[in-house]
Amino acid sequence: MKWTRGTVQRKTVWAPGLFTLEIHAPGVARFEAGQFLQLGFDGEDGHVHRPYSVASPHGTILDFFIVLVENGKLTPSLWKLEVGDEIDVSEKAAGSFTLSQCPDSSTIWLIGTGTGLAPYIAMLRCQETWDRFDRIALVHGVRHESDLAYQPELASHLQNHGQKFAYIPVVSRETVEGALQGRITHCLTNGSLEEAAKMEFTSDCCVMMCGNPDMLNETEALLGERGLKKHKKKDPGNIVVERYW
Repeated sequence: MKWTRGTVQRKTVWAPGLFTLEIHAPGVARFEAGQFLQLGFDGEDGHVHRPYSVASPHGTILDFFIVLVENGKLTPSLWKLEVGDEIDVSEKAAGSFTLSQCPDSSTIWLIGTGTGLAPYIAMLRCQETWDRFDRIALVHGVRHESDLAYQPELASHLQNHGQKFAYIPVVSRETVEGALQGRITHCLTNGSLEEAAKMEFTSDCCVMMCGNPDMLNETEALLGERGLKKHKKKDPGNIVVERYW
């Protein structure tokens, strides 16, 4: 793997242990929104690195939305980074969780948990996303209200795109005004998800899902009961999935 040097330009802390690093990394090759890059450091046991979805389109400054894992090999070091600190960034991105891998459809559901929001932030910053779909629904599942990051940016999308865009926060451990309560699968089963989005899961929609594997498996099964299936080039469907661990 080839590396390029990156420099932290900004650090935004959304909640304790939940943060975004904006990294100046002009040496990264062009990539599609939704792909991931590796971040890493040289350590005592060699180079320590792991993949992170980029929360921005390609550019000289790249965003990474990260949650601190207390006993992790890398995130404690990332958490300590401040403006001006350097980090290794892989030169080339990878991954197929992109809009180019989605079937043609008039509506798209962007469903994520936790930092699975990252690729969607990148996609929503691309004009081609807004041009391609008639309606876009972003569903973000978290445990606590404080985990609902990027609120100012999402509010601007709501203001700029009106009825074209629906943002549905889903909070499982608190009752929050303006958010659905429970897990994403619960809100799908009881119909509140579609009611809040004012759109349905139909054969003419694309569903992107990113984050917790349990949510992915359960949601895919529920959608399967409604006739939706994974999208493959040789076997077209509706669902495109990115597993975070």
